[in-house]
Amino acid sequence: MAGNGTVVTELILLGFQLGAGLQTGLFFVFLLLYLISLGGNLGVMALIQSDPRLQTPMYFFLGHLSFLDVCYSSVIVPQLLETLWTGASVVTFERCATQFFFFTLCASAECFLLAVMAYDRYVAVCKPLLYASAVTPQTRVGLVAGVYGGAAVNAVVRTGCTFSISFCKSNHVDFFFCDLPPLLKLACSETRPRERVIYLLAFLVIATSISVILISYLFIIRAILKIRSAGGKAKSFSTCASHVTVVALFFGTLIFMYLKGNMGKSLGEDKIVSVFYTVVIPMLNPMVYSLRNKDMKGALKRALSRMKASRAE
Repeated sequence: MAGNGTVVTELILLGFQLGAGLQTGLFFVFLLLYLISLGGNLGVMALIQSDPRLQTPMYFFLGHLSFLDVCYSSVIVPQLLETLWTGASVVTFERCATQFFFFTLCASAECFLLAVMAYDRYVAVCKPLLYASAVTPQTRVGLVAGVYGGAAVNAVVRTGCTFSISFCKSNHVDFFFCDLPPLLKLACSETRPRERVIYLLAFLVIATSISVILISYLFIIRAILKIRSAGGKAKSFSTCASHVTVVALFFGTLIFMYLKGNMGKSLGEDKIVSVFYTVVIPMLNPMVYSLRNKDMKGALKRALSRMKASRAE
C-alpha cells in the first residue's frame, strides 16, 4: 500500500540524486567499469576453458567465481546506469523482487564459493599428495552444486521474507537498485520478525563461509611455517595471495553493509559501499588473479601467440 492507501504496483528508484552533469559523468564512469568487469571476467573464463594447463580444480572454481561476478554485476549495473541516465527509474514490484532474488543468489553463492576455494587451497598446500584423490572432478562438481543450492535456498527465503512485508509509506526507493535497507524504510507493517530471519540468514552465510576460510588458512599457515626453504614458503604463499585479497575485499564490504544493521548508517554510506561491491570488486577480481598468477599470465601469453599465429596464416 502506498501512502494514500493504494496498492503499490511499481517502485521508483531515485538513485544518487545529483546534478545532471555529475550524473552523466558517473554514467560513463560506471559504464566503463562495467565493460572492464565484463571483459576481464569473460576473458578469465575463456582462458580457463581454452588452455589445457588450467584444467585443474583451482581454475575450475575460479571460472565459477568469474561467472558469478558477471552475473552479480549484470543484475545491478544496468539498473544503476538507467537510474543515472534518466535521473530515476520506475520498476514493477515483480521486477524489484526478481532483482533482489538474483542479487541475493549471486552474493550468497560467492560467499560459499570463496569458502570452497579456501578448502581447495588447504588440501593443495597441506595434503599435496592426496590432492588429486581428494578433489576429484566429481567432488568439485558436487561442491559447486552445493554452492548454488545453498545460495538458492537463502535467496528464496530472504526474498519471501522481504516482499511479504507491506509497503505503504511511499513507493520512492532512495537507492539505485532493490536492496534490503532502503526497502525496509518503506515498510508500514511490523518488520522485526522478518528482519530477524533476514539478518540471521545473512549472518549464517557470512559466518559459515568465513569460519571455513579462517580454519583453512590456519592450517595453511601452520603448514607453510614448517617449510624450511624460503623459496618453498614464498611459492606456497603466492598460491593463496590472490584468494586472500579477494576474500578481504568481498567480505569486508558485506560485513559493513549487512551485519552492522540499520543503526548509525545513512543510505548515502550504503550507496557508496554498494557501488564498491557491485561495480568495483567484480572488476578487480580478474585483475587480482591475472596480475598475481603466473599460470594465468602464461595462459594469456599463449592465447595471444595463437592469435598472432592464426592472423599470420
